[in-house]
Amino acid sequence: MAAYVLRRILLVLPTILGITVVVFAVSRIAPGDPTIQAVAPGEQTNPQGSADIHTLRKELYGLNKPVPVQYVHWLGHVVRLNFGDSIKHRRPVISLIAERLPVTLALSFISFLIIYAVSIPTGIMAAARQGEFFDKFSSMVLLILWSLPIMWVGRMLIGYFAGPTFKSWFPPAGLSSSNADQLPFIPWLADRLWHLILPVFCLTYTGFAYLAKQVRSAVLENLRMDYVRAARAKGLTSTAVLTRHVLPNSLIPLITIAATLMPALFAGSVIVEKIFSIPGMGLLMFEAVANRDYNVVMAVVTIAGALNSLGLLLADLTYAVVDPRVDFQNVL
Repeated sequence: MAAYVLRRILLVLPTILGITVVVFAVSRIAPGDPTIQAVAPGEQTNPQGSADIHTLRKELYGLNKPVPVQYVHWLGHVVRLNFGDSIKHRRPVISLIAERLPVTLALSFISFLIIYAVSIPTGIMAAARQGEFFDKFSSMVLLILWSLPIMWVGRMLIGYFAGPTFKSWFPPAGLSSSNADQLPFIPWLADRLWHLILPVFCLTYTGFAYLAKQVRSAVLENLRMDYVRAARAKGLTSTAVLTRHVLPNSLIPLITIAATLMPALFAGSVIVEKIFSIPGMGLLMFEAVANRDYNVVMAVVTIAGALNSLGLLLADLTYAVVDPRVDFQNVL
């Protein structure tokens, strides 16, 4: 297994490198000048002075050099874990990520747990009751959820449940109330969870639909296997057959989905954090793209690629735990 892990790590490095090359080239080709986007209001009063400031900033951030030279210079700093300074915020990028990354990871992790906690029982019940009312009704609901775009759902939730027009049950933006820092731990935690309800729902409802349908298909496939008929012939109840035999053999598709679900949640957080003004990596990425903040864009893409590759590697290693037939000696 150690040799397999080493080979996968060696494959991850060129993959991330290729991603950074593409994103770096696209960001430089895209129209717009980051030095103009970051101009302070007072700097626009003197056109000549503003032009000189743009020239100096391009020299400061190395934007006056050819794109290949810029990339090599950027890569040399990234090897030393230095992502440079944000052009917009005029701060080290690593400090911005240190502030924003925990928010996005917490939001994605909570959504991940809720998706699995709801989807697995739903998929199992639908498979066990194939063709019955619950199976048909859940399939219809899941199809509707899968069809709804996140941006539209987020706006509707704010309009109906977080606005003055209808119901003001939830806060429309942010992670906490203005006085949250003065609250004891339990009220503070309740306030934080209260702010997370709508954003988490936006991140989870499409996951419900996809994962529950995959669980249902995997369980139905295993219910038709010969070992299930043998287990029932021995007198095991339907519940015992599902929990002891069918569900363990249906885990491999769920592991594959888990490896792709976290990247999907990370990507969805860009939209959700923008809608609900949550100060996480998604909102940071959105603002960086809008402001042509190249260093921030490249840092977020590199970290996201590394996290996604790590998730895929962990999924492959988990296969050996749930399926003894997996042999890493014969796998590239």
